[in-house]
Amino acid sequence: MIKVSDLQKAYNGITVLNIPALTIPVGESFGLVGNNGAGKTTFFRLILDLIEPTQGQVLIEDKKVARSDDWKTSTGSFLDEGFLIDFLTTEEYFTFVGKLYNKSEGDIAAFLESMRDFFNDEILGTKKLIRDFSKGNQKKIGIAAALIGDPKILILDEPFTALDPSSQIRLKRFLTELQTKFNMTMLISSHDLNHVTEVCKRIVVLEKGKIVKDLNTDADTLKELESYFAV
Repeated sequence: MIKVSDLQKAYNGITVLNIPALTIPVGESFGLVGNNGAGKTTFFRLILDLIEPTQGQVLIEDKKVARSDDWKTSTGSFLDEGFLIDFLTTEEYFTFVGKLYNKSEGDIAAFLESMRDFFNDEILGTKKLIRDFSKGNQKKIGIAAALIGDPKILILDEPFTALDPSSQIRLKRFLTELQTKFNMTMLISSHDLNHVTEVCKRIVVLEKGKIVKDLNTDADTLKELESYFAV
């Protein structure tokens, strides 16, 4: 479970995020939507202790994330290409990340085999450095690395951006399978309302750093979101 209490972030006296209270239960697929500057990435960076809150706290499994490592082994994330080590090949990178989670060579090989459909024969065996891949394939590499440690919680910022249509479909299918089979808690931000409503059972809308809608996904959610953003 993720619990947010009185969470605020301000820069130069301007508050960019203000969430008094929010709880994300175990096994929930949580979608976060909003226009540019709404605070989505700031929120994820606060959850991951990448930036320090001005006020308030985040708990993961009842453990404070701030200045703590206790929650990190249960959480996988990919926010942007800055998470990658781009001067490595993909094999070198996955081996490095796998070793961080005490995975054997056999474990890593089995994991990469399970990702074969998602990779679509474009990632492994190329001998290319990560920096030489397209943005879409770098995103695939980052998403896979976020999963190599068998996390209970997965946090992805704009995972569908830069992916070609076939890869978007594969990713949606893959995320749905992870949530269904492993009851994985997922936090996914996206500008694509279609994708996020297909994958997530709950949608929160941020505007100017505040929650303005908190919806359980149903047949009318997409229309409600489209109407909201059309104003």
